[in-house]
Amino acid sequence: MIMKKYKIITVIILFSLFLNGTGCSDFLDKMPDDQLTMEMIFTDKIRTEDWLASVYSSVPSPMWGYFKDQGYNIMGDDMTIPQEWQQFGWANVYAYTMANWSPISAWNPYYWVELPKRIRTGLIFLEQVRVIPEAGLTEEYVNQMKYEVRFLIAYYYSLMAELYGPIPFEPGVIYSVDAPAEELMTTQSPYDEIINWIDQELLEVSANLPAVYSDNNDWGRATSVMALAIRARTLLFAASPLFNGNPDLRDWKNIDGENLFNPDVDAQKWAKAAEAHKQLINAAQSSGYDLYREYNPDGSIDPFMSYYNMSLKRFSDGNKEIIFGRPENSDLGSFQAHHLPKGIGGNAGMGVTQELVDAFYMENGIAPITGYNQDGSPIINPGSGYVEKGFSTENKLSKTNWPGGGPASLRKRDEGLNPVTMEGTYNMYVNREPRFYVSVIFNEAWLGVDNRKVEFLQEGGRDTGYTFDAPQNGYNVRKRISLEVLPRQNRHPYQPGILYRLAEAYLGYAEALNESQGPTEEVYTYVNLVRERAGIPGLQAGLSKDEMREAIQRERRVEFNCEGIRFNDVRRWKLGEKYFNTGLYGMNFNGTKKSDNENDPEAFYKRTFYKNRYFNKRMYLWPVPQAQLDINPNLVQAPGYN
Repeated sequence: MIMKKYKIITVIILFSLFLNGTGCSDFLDKMPDDQLTMEMIFTDKIRTEDWLASVYSSVPSPMWGYFKDQGYNIMGDDMTIPQEWQQFGWANVYAYTMANWSPISAWNPYYWVELPKRIRTGLIFLEQVRVIPEAGLTEEYVNQMKYEVRFLIAYYYSLMAELYGPIPFEPGVIYSVDAPAEELMTTQSPYDEIINWIDQELLEVSANLPAVYSDNNDWGRATSVMALAIRARTLLFAASPLFNGNPDLRDWKNIDGENLFNPDVDAQKWAKAAEAHKQLINAAQSSGYDLYREYNPDGSIDPFMSYYNMSLKRFSDGNKEIIFGRPENSDLGSFQAHHLPKGIGGNAGMGVTQELVDAFYMENGIAPITGYNQDGSPIINPGSGYVEKGFSTENKLSKTNWPGGGPASLRKRDEGLNPVTMEGTYNMYVNREPRFYVSVIFNEAWLGVDNRKVEFLQEGGRDTGYTFDAPQNGYNVRKRISLEVLPRQNRHPYQPGILYRLAEAYLGYAEALNESQGPTEEVYTYVNLVRERAGIPGLQAGLSKDEMREAIQRERRVEFNCEGIRFNDVRRWKLGEKYFNTGLYGMNFNGTKKSDNENDPEAFYKRTFYKNRYFNKRMYLWPVPQAQLDINPNLVQAPGYN
């Protein structure tokens, strides 16, 4: 399907190699890059694989990338950074949270320009790669690489469509380097046309790639299940309110007068998304993918260790939950250090929001906070058992092997119990679900690598200070960070990057099925599989469709917290005004006392306004970059940005 038409390009190009290898290194010692010809590249296995690696090179890093480059974690409402960090490369990300977003806004990944470059590189590969068995380029291997490239091209189009919606779209076309300008000035294609192509292309690709590679060194290469995952996610986007009959986009037309969005809601899009997710789940399970679980000696699920190692274990170590992973991620040490307290060498200013803290369930699976009053105070769910004020009078132990809740001296090894919270913990943090403790560093949480509690109180606390490299709203981030990380000693253990995991398929299926058929038994099944692994009871029976929608949205926020998914979820649900245009709260950064006295300005434990964040409805879509509008007069700017 992708091979629609090609135009001849020059055979001598400037080309940078992306993989390490002695063969490549020896070659580069002898000849400069600009002397490589297509013949030289595609008659050599290593250079062919290097070109393939260059096509992979724009797969985003779900770690440092989702924080600083793409910035999805900071652009959402799970995390915050101090405004002073702008000068250190965070200005673009921070600008979005201030609604300072326009066609001239800079954004590091620059998908509108950079992904088409990568797509072009992929198309050249498809045109030039050849079967040379004696060079190790067997027909089977060449065909596999072609399908990998086709996956990547479709994936890059999906990333662009997520942010921009309609884009210039001519799949399979390679323009000549000397093509006339008018030939290059293409307008945007209707959104549904792009999505339908991605849908069919990924479906075909999935039928021609392995589900799992036998060689662990190939982990991270495109698989059939990966293709089905991106297809399912793309169709879920297309079915969601942002892109399905959105009245704010009904009058957006391209230069040819075509509507770029269907102005009417199409309920069948939800059914199609549900079917795609079910196909993904069936294919994944039949190939050995599963939610990552660890177990206690009695055979029960250990939810703490399961959720903890789900982010850290390699696929080869049994983490079969990872469907789409990135083996190597740049700046791993910086990614880890930016989450952690300054007393152990962390950068410390990045923190979770109070709103995320409030979103986690109690250990009984009931939400403690149902909303907020006008003054920012929480509306407490009286049936949850949540207590906000006061401090615990005993150590809380749980059946788990997770060592993050307290010193070894508090363990009851013969009963298989480990501490989760210690005596004196602020009650807000007591009796919460396991995912909370694996995700959030709060004051007096256990900091095992330094054999002490976290100290966030000012004037003496080792983990704070009157500086922007301190927890501005009273929290740091524990999610996806090994308890062994110690920046002060440059201890940064390896971890894989995860772009899609099976839990997303389960909750995506539940969402699409609920929208298309209502809260069926199967909807409950897949939400409850995620909750079971998390160590909390299943959903209450008898929920309405609207109640189930709300439950799934909350489940996604908690399960995928700090993974970069929340930002796009809120966008596609069209809930940005609710979640991204509000005041953010935390504990009292200036607090010097272990007190929850609302009337004491030095009390640390009191909800304190941190800062406002802003959002307006034009920001649901990325604008067409002004520089591209200046080049191509046939482009039409997204609504609200003119």
